[in-house]
Amino acid sequence: MTKNSAERAKKIKIFLMDVDGVLTDGKMYYLPGRDSGMVEFKAFHALDGIGLRLLNQFGIITGVITGRESPGTEERARDLGMSYAYQGFLSKVDPLERILAETGLAPENVAYMGDDWTDIPVLKRAGLACAPANALDEVKAAAQLVTRKEGGMGAVREACDLILKSQGHWDTVMGYVETAHWPAIKKDPMRIVRQSELGRKE
Repeated sequence: MTKNSAERAKKIKIFLMDVDGVLTDGKMYYLPGRDSGMVEFKAFHALDGIGLRLLNQFGIITGVITGRESPGTEERARDLGMSYAYQGFLSKVDPLERILAETGLAPENVAYMGDDWTDIPVLKRAGLACAPANALDEVKAAAQLVTRKEGGMGAVREACDLILKSQGHWDTVMGYVETAHWPAIKKDPMRIVRQSELGRKE
């Protein structure tokens, strides 16, 4: 953590992120499914889940913008109370602009974490640009926060903790730890946008 990243984190009202290589380790597993088809599996880390749920508790919006469409991603986002799941978008600036227009927030209010070249345009717009330890060098160069952990291994949690500490919520979080009282996750309706469905006629 740097002083610059901590100052930027104070202004964050929404945390958006890529999925593969950020919320996961980037590996995809294909196993036989029904009707001789293949099913894609992903693994998500519980550490990241706790951090994202805490952001949700303190009113910080969360969401994903990913280049792949995956039922597993959608289910995980819903389970964590995320507000946005944009899937199938290799060009991620348009989803960002849509979210900013819908929420009325400014780029300086956005934290974004990504690991690959497709994330760089959004990282350059975000108020707090984050990259996991496994990110490409060009991505790390665009970030104010490079985590110690790799994607899928707690990198997102590091960014969540930075935001919580910078915004003065840490004592409350430690109170949850001491009392073993964890508030129920808030689950607002999630906006799901799949690139493959845009332009379809109903």
